[in-house]
Amino acid sequence: MRKCKGFILMAAVMMAVSWSTAAKAADIVIGYSGPLSGPAAEYGEDCLNGVDLAIQELNAKGGITVKGRNYTFRLEKMDDRADPQTAVNIARQFIAEHKIMAIFNPVAHTIASLMKINEEKKDAFLIMGYTSATNINEMGNRLLVTTPMPFTIYVKVKADLAWNRGWRKGAMVVTAGPYGETWRKAFSDQWVKKGGTITFDQPANYYTRTDFAAPLAGALETNPDFLLIGGPSSTTGLMIEQARARGFEGGFVLVEQAKLDVIVKSMEKPLGLEGSIGAAMVTDVPYPDSASFMQRYALNYTRSATWESVINYTAMHALAKAVVAAGTVDDVRAVRAAIPGVFPMLGDEYPIEFFGITPNGRLISAAPVQTVRYGKFVQPQNYVWWPRTQKEFDQVTKLTKGVTKMVWNRVD
Repeated sequence: MRKCKGFILMAAVMMAVSWSTAAKAADIVIGYSGPLSGPAAEYGEDCLNGVDLAIQELNAKGGITVKGRNYTFRLEKMDDRADPQTAVNIARQFIAEHKIMAIFNPVAHTIASLMKINEEKKDAFLIMGYTSATNINEMGNRLLVTTPMPFTIYVKVKADLAWNRGWRKGAMVVTAGPYGETWRKAFSDQWVKKGGTITFDQPANYYTRTDFAAPLAGALETNPDFLLIGGPSSTTGLMIEQARARGFEGGFVLVEQAKLDVIVKSMEKPLGLEGSIGAAMVTDVPYPDSASFMQRYALNYTRSATWESVINYTAMHALAKAVVAAGTVDDVRAVRAAIPGVFPMLGDEYPIEFFGITPNGRLISAAPVQTVRYGKFVQPQNYVWWPRTQKEFDQVTKLTKGVTKMVWNRVD
């Protein structure tokens, strides 16, 4: 009898071990590294939360099926503090411990560091990069997907809007690093081409800095009509408040990383945003799925959704679709090759619309821009940058499920 009981117990243990091993084998592990502490923590958490919510919902529906087998997703997250070497070390750890398929990362210079290792033959992984910096996509990495719209459309549109307000002199205090450098260079070229003047240009580290007294003093001494500023939203809000405290009465042109809806909630005096030109508030660019998504997001994270959470959420769904389409959970190159086939992803199912992917790996979505006039947020417009012909633009307007006005503003 004891032998029988021992046998049954051993069999149960073996079955539990076998089940546990099978469960692990059925996991598709997704990594996230980004700033989760310091001044940029809120930005990094919004990106992470978007991925996390998508994975929760995918798993709640039973995961995905690949070649007749069921798989669920597991998210591993670590704080890289926006440091390139730390991001690489985390990636190595993810590979060794979890054999990750993809890493989501939201900072241009840490994405660039990951691109040095992600195509290694035995340890290849996809980079799902939340950056609008176009130079990242020009480096020829075949396992890279960048998820937001290119910053070049924002440069063009915001320069036009600033010019039309009669502004002619601009001072630049933009976040340091590759993203900020490309933004400042592109905007300066566009502005000078129009006939405007850049009176001051000094980067500042919005990821570690909260006191912008020195660069602001230099910028305001040049008496600009507007300041081109921005980095993570929370520290951009500090920049605006500190500029107003110094008596600056001009406007602000915000790089699209800085979000108006996040900034306005963090400021002591929201009227300080008067004259701002920036990426539109999420709530002002509604899609049929937006209200439900906002509710689900707030319920899970007790905070409002941002474009970081919206875009990363939808990008994670795109990645899941690509795994199914590729028919493999092991071959990341096949998964990357399958991504173009999952589009379009429209607003009746997602809180943003992806219409495709560029040949060099950028997801295609419209760029929403909004201004602040007389203390009120003006109705935004969605700028469509990828069509080459009027016919292609017309096809986009027929496809969209959104209600925000679409404007064709081609970026070459």
